[in-house]
Amino acid sequence: MNMLYQLGIFFLGAGMKMASLFHPKAKKWVDGRKNLLNQLPSTEDAKIAWFHCASLGEFDQGIPVIKAFRQKFPEHKILLTFYSPSGMDFYQKREAVADFVCYIPLDTKKNAKRFIQHFHPEYAFFIKYEFWLNHIKEATQNGAKIYNVSGVFRKEQRFFKPYGTIFRKALSSFTHFFVQNESSKNLLYQIGIKNVTITGDTRFDRVLENKKNTSVNESIIRFKGERPLLIAGSSWEAEENILAQWNTDDFKLLIAPHDISEGHIKKIQNLFPKAIRYTRVSSSTDLSSYKVMILDTMGQLACAYLHGDIAFVGGGFSGNLHNILEPAVFGLPVLFGPKHQRFPEAETFIQKGFGFAIKNINDFTKSIQFISNNYDNISEKEQSFVKQNAGASEKIIRLVN
Repeated sequence: MNMLYQLGIFFLGAGMKMASLFHPKAKKWVDGRKNLLNQLPSTEDAKIAWFHCASLGEFDQGIPVIKAFRQKFPEHKILLTFYSPSGMDFYQKREAVADFVCYIPLDTKKNAKRFIQHFHPEYAFFIKYEFWLNHIKEATQNGAKIYNVSGVFRKEQRFFKPYGTIFRKALSSFTHFFVQNESSKNLLYQIGIKNVTITGDTRFDRVLENKKNTSVNESIIRFKGERPLLIAGSSWEAEENILAQWNTDDFKLLIAPHDISEGHIKKIQNLFPKAIRYTRVSSSTDLSSYKVMILDTMGQLACAYLHGDIAFVGGGFSGNLHNILEPAVFGLPVLFGPKHQRFPEAETFIQKGFGFAIKNINDFTKSIQFISNNYDNISEKEQSFVKQNAGASEKIIRLVN
């Protein structure tokens, strides 16, 4: 089985190189790792705490823990790694909480050995998921304490399959698991892993902090006017196509697409010919006649939610739901697509009555009507829920030693 894993890593690297000939994101993935191990920054014998995030969403989960770690262990330097180009491309939009930032190398034995021996991390934190077996093994052999933060485990994962022996062995190397829910804890218990604590999702801490630091956006205020504002946050084509079928003059619509490339922005403009782009707005622009604004830039969505009334969060039609806590902290009832099973917070939102899974324009319209008729009650319950679930980062750091 170990041989199969090594072979799988080989084919992953080869597949990405082939894909890089056609796909810009794959090209970034490959180019970002060229000569990586020969260009690692000098750490000058510093004590290192390593935080690994798949992408930007996991980084948001990691930020509160990184900040709490810095307070408890101020002598340590922070190494931050990403698997995804989107993490590397946009982490600068967040707070500067790391001392060293780079891609995680392809998980071969040779790469992992060189990477770990260069940094010699004393602590290693894997945020939510992504368990790279060779890096975990090398870090363990070098004496690192390894933690899983805001973990979510599901029975269909390979850890719980008959063929998952080497993956279960990797989990046994962890010092502690800080998981989001009871079901994750029970699954780990079933395979003999008992060093588990339910601490919840650190993103609650993150969004509450963001709320305190959010400032008003004058352009969005002028665009919204006196009408309620629906915000399509990190939208994909599926969400945008549904919105294009929505015939209402009661709302203003702000679309913040996941993909802000010029090609995708033009597709949105074809769906909404009279939309205005956020980056084309000046202080003298008359926004009263526009029904749709396209937020064609990064870093403004959290501020936008401050001015919103309802959120339609993207990724729920592909199984890659984006962060629904960002609008929830402002009390925005949240709609999303039907493929949300990998995100426990989505199911909780539905059960609590402030999350709405939709499949088509009919579901969307009915949900909007229900929310409009019960808005204050839904919004109050949602904001109370977010506050009640804060504190995961403090619980985690108390147990890190």
